[in-house]
Amino acid sequence: MTVTDTPITALDVEAAFVRLRSVIRETPLIPSARLSEATGANVWVKREDLQPVRSYKVRGAYNLIAQLTSEQREKGVVTASAGNHAQGFAFACAQLGLDGRIYVPSTTPRQKRERIAVLGRGRVDLIVDGETYDDAAAAALADCERTGAVMVPAFDHPDTVAGQGTMAIEIAEQLGHAPDVIVIPVGGAGMLAGCATWLASRHPGTRIVGAEPSGAACLAAAVEAGEPVTLPHIETFVDGAAVRRAGTLTHHIVSQYDVELVTVDEGRICTEMLDLYQVDGIIAEPAGALSSAALLDKVDVRPGEDVVVILSGGNNDVSRYAEIVERSLVDLGRKHYFLVTFPQEPGALRRFVEEILGPDDDIALFEYVKRSNRESGPALVGIELARPEDLEGLLQRMGESPMTIERIPADSPFYRFLV
Repeated sequence: MTVTDTPITALDVEAAFVRLRSVIRETPLIPSARLSEATGANVWVKREDLQPVRSYKVRGAYNLIAQLTSEQREKGVVTASAGNHAQGFAFACAQLGLDGRIYVPSTTPRQKRERIAVLGRGRVDLIVDGETYDDAAAAALADCERTGAVMVPAFDHPDTVAGQGTMAIEIAEQLGHAPDVIVIPVGGAGMLAGCATWLASRHPGTRIVGAEPSGAACLAAAVEAGEPVTLPHIETFVDGAAVRRAGTLTHHIVSQYDVELVTVDEGRICTEMLDLYQVDGIIAEPAGALSSAALLDKVDVRPGEDVVVILSGGNNDVSRYAEIVERSLVDLGRKHYFLVTFPQEPGALRRFVEEILGPDDDIALFEYVKRSNRESGPALVGIELARPEDLEGLLQRMGESPMTIERIPADSPFYRFLV
């Protein structure tokens, strides 16, 4: 199927909206006092984490599967997903009585895998294949070629795009008018392509911003190259948006419209996840917090503008929160790591604590192995600061110390062993 013979129009999105209205939940559009105060705009959060599958992905999956012919349904359906599309796919299979197979990468959290099985109600088989979404997608495509089953893409299909674009219609209806600015999370760019198609036709004055994780900015790479390119390496922490290659169709659609693209560091996303939880009482997965993190970090808005951010998913594994807190502390400038060469003599550690650490600094990590045949030995020390601005004083005291102290920069390969 080529891009040129599958045009997506606002009418396609509106038809999908009618098709889905009795099936999916109309999720709340709620004002955010925290985001509004931080930006000066009137910020609204679209709570797609409250869908039955806890993400917007059900819109595209159901819209595609519901339109299959009886002959296609008999052959079964197959998909690949990092987790959220798989849940939408499983929900659609159960609702429509189809058997399906789902390929997911090994990075898909166990919580998502368990939810997929529950939502599928015995109609889907879950297969783990590869380390990234793209690996799983290749395995799913091979399955379809081998069995004749119908592929249900997570983003690169006109019916998927149209279904995901229904988000824009729902927002305009709930708000009473189109927003001045909408910030949309981007993985493969299905929702961005669908919303841009409808908004550009029906409400061209809306400013559309797509937010990608900095470690997997495949759409930005495609726009720069003029065509989709395969990223040689991606950071998979934001698993719901960790896509190595943007879709051919989605890139083609997005490139036709005036869409801004921004990237957000994974640490900043973690900070926003914690703020959503601690201040707003919302459990968001990394991709779910992508839009609001982008608004705070990369998107300039004017006072009084109506701004909508999409909270795209709430399928977060609680076992990941230790890493989320760690990444957030690094992002905020409160967590730092050092290699400290200690003289192997009594009182060395005490002097380090008394002479170098500030009154509110805390040693969060200390790893040291004593060697009896050496006069000194290195220790890995993690220090947590009460305030980011305390770092300057800490570094000054370290510089004045007779000990050899080396700061481990965040871009060091060694850092990956720590965070």
